[in-house]
Amino acid sequence: MAVAHNPRGLFSRPAFLIGLTALLAALLLQSGEMGSADTSMRLQNTHSFWTSAPPVRPEDYPEFGLVGRNGTIHGWYGIGQSILMLPFDIAGTYVADLPIFESFEGHDPSIREMVVSYGCNTLVCVLALLVCFRLLRRLEFTVNQALAGALGLLFGTTFLHYTQNMLENNLITLLDLTGFCFQYEWLRSGRTRTLVIGSAALGANLLVRLTTVMDLMACGVFLLVIVGCEGMRVSNVRQRFFSFARIALPLYAFFFAMDRLYQWYRYGSIFNTYLGIFTQQIRERNPDLPAKFPWTTPWHEGIGGPLITPEKSIFLFDPLIILTLVLALLLWKHMRAQTKAWVLATGSLLCGYISFYARYFDWSGDFAWGDRYLSMPVELLAMMAIPLLLRHRGKLRAVAGGTAWGIGTASVVVQLASVIFWHPLEVYQVMTMGHPTFVVGLRFKNIAADILGKYEQWGLTNDWMWSDSWQRFHSTTPYFMPFMLWRDGSVQAGTAHALIAAWFLVLAALIRVLLLLKTKARRQEFEEWPTGKWRPVAGENSLVTTYRMNDSENSFLPER
Repeated sequence: MAVAHNPRGLFSRPAFLIGLTALLAALLLQSGEMGSADTSMRLQNTHSFWTSAPPVRPEDYPEFGLVGRNGTIHGWYGIGQSILMLPFDIAGTYVADLPIFESFEGHDPSIREMVVSYGCNTLVCVLALLVCFRLLRRLEFTVNQALAGALGLLFGTTFLHYTQNMLENNLITLLDLTGFCFQYEWLRSGRTRTLVIGSAALGANLLVRLTTVMDLMACGVFLLVIVGCEGMRVSNVRQRFFSFARIALPLYAFFFAMDRLYQWYRYGSIFNTYLGIFTQQIRERNPDLPAKFPWTTPWHEGIGGPLITPEKSIFLFDPLIILTLVLALLLWKHMRAQTKAWVLATGSLLCGYISFYARYFDWSGDFAWGDRYLSMPVELLAMMAIPLLLRHRGKLRAVAGGTAWGIGTASVVVQLASVIFWHPLEVYQVMTMGHPTFVVGLRFKNIAADILGKYEQWGLTNDWMWSDSWQRFHSTTPYFMPFMLWRDGSVQAGTAHALIAAWFLVLAALIRVLLLLKTKARRQEFEEWPTGKWRPVAGENSLVTTYRMNDSENSFLPER
């Protein structure tokens, strides 16, 4: 059904603007580096897919890698992120061979790594924000509320940090958002295509980390809570369950089989995991390890650590989650069924991840900004804060509303600070400062010390940071590629200045797009778009009552 809306161009389309915002932000944030040793190892594995390079470089073993079939050294990660990096690795390899980059031979990072970093991080960031916007629209938030939610995910959660530092986290978040969004659309519309897309996205997550089986279960909880709240008849539930099992379960099984086949290719068995092999081989090299290794952390430390410790608390690194939880508590009786289902599903997923990693010897992921194992469920829960606040702000008193916006502002400031320097900076400092250390506060102190040149006077240096020139460079240089190339002298001064000027132009463009979004939202121009509510449709072949959005099937684009 055509929609009476005739936009004047791309800049009238909210999804285009949110995608452009994500693109510009991702381009600004890149350092050109992989962001962690883990990602560098996964890129090496990617390179081995199509070249004669080994999956693990000989010099990296035994610190990294496990002995697999035929004595070959393999990494202990899943294959998911390596698949994502493959096309960019191929392109980067050929770009690096161009004569213009001949002087970059041996540079760290290499041209190949820069291409992979820019390509993967930008792609994942743009897609994640578009899917987030689509999901919030499907959950019946207005366009303004959905835009605010997507921007909150980007600028108000650790999603921003992991857009700069290419771990697996944002890829998992993208696939989860896609799975939740399209499986929810299937529940409403009965369209097989949406169930296939959603199930394939959740299944693909198994290739990234096997622990994402909990994400599959959380999505099931999300759908079941909606079904329960809306009182669907038992017979219809049974029919819909069989429809789900016929389509989704084979897709899940396919991706699980791919993971098991990759496990056999590396280690000769489909019945074990790389964590089990890691434990066995590290015990052989270190027989004095505790009998329960790697599950050696006391329960109280593993559960309390991500909640209350100043080094890793999710409430300090993602303050928006506080706002979501408080709003859910205050507004529960006013919230719609699908919003309640989201809070319950993502909240249970967060509890599941906390419990799973509680006994792990490295329960927080160590060299990371916050607790990297929990970032995905925290982001999914936190992204609801701003849409809920906008939807129900009339029900909040002035003091409560002001406090809520204060928390939102603090969240944005924390995330912006997280990308100024590389994330191991505070990890190295804590080695000499000891515990407990308020890491988020320490980041702001580091920013001030760098501006004022007070690192040594304020006691923010140690041997790990200062004795190694590479680490000293990273600890005192803004973690953006143009500034790093300027400081390390790897390009001519004119080229460096041109790159920095281009960086500021992209920053200006980002600010301009954000101001445009703000202006259009205040003028209610986006609210001319359809409401995004589901309406019953009669006469369609569906196992249960079928619904269709009042807007077009693809809310990213206007109806033609």
